Amino acid sequence: MAYDETLAQRIRLVLQDRPAAAVAVAERKMFGGLAFMLDGNMCCCVTNQGLMVRVGADGYEDALAQPYAGLMDLTGRVMKGWVLVELSGLASDAVLAQWVARGADFAATLPPK
Repeated sequence: MAYDETLAQRIRLVLQDRPAAAVAVAERKMFGGLAFMLDGNMCCCVTNQGLMVRVGADGYEDALAQPYAGLMDLTGRVMKGWVLVELSGLASDAVLAQWVARGADFAATLPPK
């Protein structure tokens, strides 16, 4: 499994500081990386390419317009509602927290699994 463990630890810190601490946070190895789940719904995933962030259909175009964000394509098909943020765009803790918040906020709109 090739993903940045340091980045995964930074995400853990961001998620533990979220106000909705009652939400169950879990980690699962997926997509060749480490996915972060909130109440059973994936919000983001650290891969060797960057950070996959689940933004949903309504937040998709805005997320794509952000620096270092691009299309998420795992199998030759673009995954709508997901973006891939390049690792180089996640050096700042504040920027990482914003991306994780986007994914967590979207995951919070979904029913628990």
